[in-house]
Amino acid sequence: MIYDFVIVGAGSAGCILASRLSESGRYSVLLIEAGGKDDSFWFKIPVGYAKSYYNPKVNWMYSTEPEPALADRRIYVPRGKVQGGSGSINAMVYVRGASSDFDDWAAAGNPGWAATDVLPYFKALETHRNGASEYHGGKGPIHVTPMRGSTHAVSDAFLKACQELGLPANDDFNGRDIEGAGVYDINTRNGQRSHSSAEYLRPALKRPNLAIERHAVVQRLVLSEDGRAQAVEVLQHGTIRLFEARREVILAAGAVDTPKLMQLSGLGDGALLFSHGITTRRHLPAVGQNLQDHLCASFYYRANCPTLNGTFASLFGKAALGLQYLLTRSGPFAMSVNQAGGFFRGKPDETRPNIQLYFNPLSYRIPANPRAGLTPEPYPGFLIAFNSCRPTSRGTITIGSNAPDAAPLIRPNYLSTDRDIAEVIQGSRLVRRIASAPSLAALIEAEVSPSQSADSDERLLDYFRQNSGSIYHLCGSCAMGPDAQTSVVDARLRVHGIPGLRIVDASIFPNVTAGNINAPTMMVAEKGSAMILEDAR
Repeated sequence: MIYDFVIVGAGSAGCILASRLSESGRYSVLLIEAGGKDDSFWFKIPVGYAKSYYNPKVNWMYSTEPEPALADRRIYVPRGKVQGGSGSINAMVYVRGASSDFDDWAAAGNPGWAATDVLPYFKALETHRNGASEYHGGKGPIHVTPMRGSTHAVSDAFLKACQELGLPANDDFNGRDIEGAGVYDINTRNGQRSHSSAEYLRPALKRPNLAIERHAVVQRLVLSEDGRAQAVEVLQHGTIRLFEARREVILAAGAVDTPKLMQLSGLGDGALLFSHGITTRRHLPAVGQNLQDHLCASFYYRANCPTLNGTFASLFGKAALGLQYLLTRSGPFAMSVNQAGGFFRGKPDETRPNIQLYFNPLSYRIPANPRAGLTPEPYPGFLIAFNSCRPTSRGTITIGSNAPDAAPLIRPNYLSTDRDIAEVIQGSRLVRRIASAPSLAALIEAEVSPSQSADSDERLLDYFRQNSGSIYHLCGSCAMGPDAQTSVVDARLRVHGIPGLRIVDASIFPNVTAGNINAPTMMVAEKGSAMILEDAR
């Protein structure tokens, strides 16, 4: 079958691409998704992401290779395998990133990607609950809801503690500046997840010029003799199928699977491809390089007052919250558990905020046994998690074989720079400072872990090495830039040297943005769609 555009991956970016490219009715569009529909109730209710965290039916459930700086542990990397992708299973914290992040994209040789350039696309995708303004959209598909005014009392104590330390307050992380303590926005509409599958794709699927193939795993890209991307080969229900693209193939499979698919198709480092018996169609050494992620650890506190632990641990408590949600579409079931937090300078001489905090009025640990589920700690408690905003470590995504069904080798190379190690100490000390401020200290019975025995930089670093994990913001593995030796796509997201092929997902980030990356990924899709349509005309 032949379409104008063939899009690989119905994730946060792919759903937007499918909607925008089919909007005029002028072009035929095919969207290919390895997973199934996201029609379960648990995809709609915000707290439902706990149900998909360890569910192989909707989650690729990847893990890294053993990480040398993290006690040789394999770090869990969930990725959505369902319509909506990771946007269907994430915790919905909506952060655009700092203006300087995008100015850095432009400064790296990518004209049109500075903060002032991308703001219109952020506004285009958003309907903010407070309406349109200088920094917010009022008519976009994705609904953004501030949690301010609905947070737990201990979250409010965290904000007061930050104020007592003289840390700046911030009413809007997506406004003029990202710095300060505040309450996160989430992408919800009337208490339900508002993501690109629900808001862009489902309405668009009514169009006769848009088709979707689910449970279809792309095996490789098909290139013409002169090197143009002309089709994708798909395994669907045991049958190999071929879908051709008159105009472009667009990869939106994400920071893990996009470079994997490129390499399986002969696009990547020639030595790597040769080692797996794959013919090199174009030597692109940057494919799978430049991998970045936010690495976080949590400090756990026992409280002397009620937190969400007791409510979530009780069948009666959960039933009450469920009833509140069903009747009013409000309460903890309608929110992210990451309520408060912010962006701070780990040291006064930092040139910009470099540490992000999450304050959670529920303390829980991720179990080693996936069947155990996410359960709260058996005491009233809360946690404060932190990560570096712009880690400098760089890793790789590479195929481990030429088999399309084999998981790629994910090597983030965490804590491989002195800068990242220094920020672990900065973040740890910042958490301790805030916990010792009067408003929060008054609620704390004990620091459960790492505990006060971790009283030196060395012990705090050791705790981080033993207990940190990904916060699931993998990006950068097919980076945007002008040089085909050090990047994969140009500023219009065209793969260097391969006509008819673009990448539009988080893998094109030149550098990771401060904060959660789902919002900037959707922005990339909005801007990418506009460029594709401009070039098509």
